[in-house]
Amino acid sequence: MLKEKLFEIIINLEFDNNKVVFIDGDTEVYVFRPSILSKRFESYDINRNFQIWIKEGERRFKPNHLRLMIDLNLRVRSRPDLKKDLLIAFDNIFYGSDPEKELEKLSKEKFEHHLNKLIVTGYLAQLFHIEQEYGYHKESKFEPSNLFLQGWVRQFLDGPKEIDNLCMSVCNGQPPASKYVNLENKKSKKYRAERKALWYLEE
Repeated sequence: MLKEKLFEIIINLEFDNNKVVFIDGDTEVYVFRPSILSKRFESYDINRNFQIWIKEGERRFKPNHLRLMIDLNLRVRSRPDLKKDLLIAFDNIFYGSDPEKELEKLSKEKFEHHLNKLIVTGYLAQLFHIEQEYGYHKESKFEPSNLFLQGWVRQFLDGPKEIDNLCMSVCNGQPPASKYVNLENKKSKKYRAERKALWYLEE
């Protein structure tokens, strides 16, 4: 599904309702729009808030951004030859493409280590980007605001640091390395309207 279409579905979802985004066997990715926010999220705009869930059999849980990033890091460590293909696919998902279209070719590849099916990770990426664009409630140093997330996606796929160090940086709220975002960030003096694909690999 294109991001634009999914975005419209989410903003029109009624309170206290679910919407399944992807289903494969006993695995579902779905969103839920709560009418009441917990104290932890009471500063959020309830009209722009939604939750992302995964159902695997009888197990249900809310994945966070680290699940997306760790899965991609494990994949690129298993198959470094596919790094550019993964970067292009997840960049295109960031730009609004359909995850199923972008990951169709890669879904046939074998990865020794991963957390989810690749298409599930693709849909999580799409949903987290919508969440950042639609629900982020603070002033961002990035424009678009979800470039913060995409910078980390790129860094987890390309960066030389160990996964524990990368995770610690994310958990501490640090921004991604500037090389992964500066030319694309409209709030940066280095912003360029015209860029090559995978421009950050040349920085």
